[in-house]
Amino acid sequence: MEIELSGLELFGYHGVLEEERREGQRFVFDVTVRLTEEPASDDVAATLDYRAIAACVHEVSSGGPFQLLETLAAAVADELMARFAPAGVRLRVRKPDVKLEPPVEHSAVTVERP
Repeated sequence: MEIELSGLELFGYHGVLEEERREGQRFVFDVTVRLTEEPASDDVAATLDYRAIAACVHEVSSGGPFQLLETLAAAVADELMARFAPAGVRLRVRKPDVKLEPPVEHSAVTVERP
């Protein structure tokens, strides 16, 4: 069983450019957490509450700054694994306001843990 959060939008001060770290920008996270087992009951206490997943992503992102999307994605995935001990994590982080020439919709990095 998997829990998914798509489009978790956070504001962060990450990037290679000083301007990015000074002014900040949007980052969008897509998170999939694989559970080790299905919940035993219809009680939120019997599973991993997705609010806790969102809070963890926010905490790690807010703790930066990170220069690379790769480092940010790895730090979030590692913290999700450490904090919740799931069967695995797949995390994608997008930078929708990236300034490139020629223009692109976004840049993104995906990381997986077992």
